[in-house]
Amino acid sequence: MDVDALKKEVTTSQLWRSVMRHDLEDNPRTRVLKVMSNLFMHLHPVRIPRFGLYLKHTWCMGGITFFLFLVLTVTGTLLMFYYHPVKEAAYADIKYLEFDVPFGMLLRNMHRWAAHAMVISVWLHMYRVFMTGSYKPPREFNWVVGVLLLTLTMLLSFTGYLLTDDQLGFWAVTVGTNMARATPLLGHEGPFGDKLGMTPYNDIRFAMLGGSQVAGNALLRAYIWHCIALPLIVAVFISIHFWRVRKDGGISAPQ
Repeated sequence: MDVDALKKEVTTSQLWRSVMRHDLEDNPRTRVLKVMSNLFMHLHPVRIPRFGLYLKHTWCMGGITFFLFLVLTVTGTLLMFYYHPVKEAAYADIKYLEFDVPFGMLLRNMHRWAAHAMVISVWLHMYRVFMTGSYKPPREFNWVVGVLLLTLTMLLSFTGYLLTDDQLGFWAVTVGTNMARATPLLGHEGPFGDKLGMTPYNDIRFAMLGGSQVAGNALLRAYIWHCIALPLIVAVFISIHFWRVRKDGGISAPQ
């Protein structure tokens, strides 16, 4: 098979069309479509289907999840002013925030309960999408993006557990990272891990903790992932998710 035939086969496949929603020809029509369907060039949707406003169809779980993410971003930023990611100060900072900072307990509880609510709303959103068949072509690519966002949400929740540096967080992270030892290829107890030379001192658990036990390095790494890396990655994928909803024709019709 020559290069041109292979290129044609790839660009006409359902997988390619699920990712690249418009053809590659440069003409006035495709230029207008690219502007109207671009998240940055045309912020608001060109049109909204009537059923897209029906609460019984959407449950508004996607919007609620995004709102909770904004609440978590604002409250988390304010919490960073009173927190030091070191073993000697982390737990004391939490107690100081709760009992000495004005409205500190309210601020922390807003962050905590919004985090719990976001996990629930993401699961309900995925359930609604599945039950209404909104994962079917041409929306299969956005379904994959949604699964990635679900995974990132769980990782955000997991990394936030350790930051309080209390017994609940310590043992939750201990159990979670011990499970990582059985990861295929990357864990020293997982399938084929020994084939790649994995040991307790170079596998995925060691990388997550920055050592062989839950200590200061683990707290610092959890802080960086929870407050900087993961929120930025989630923000990028949320933008892609919204963009794909629009490029795929808006909210799917009731089945």
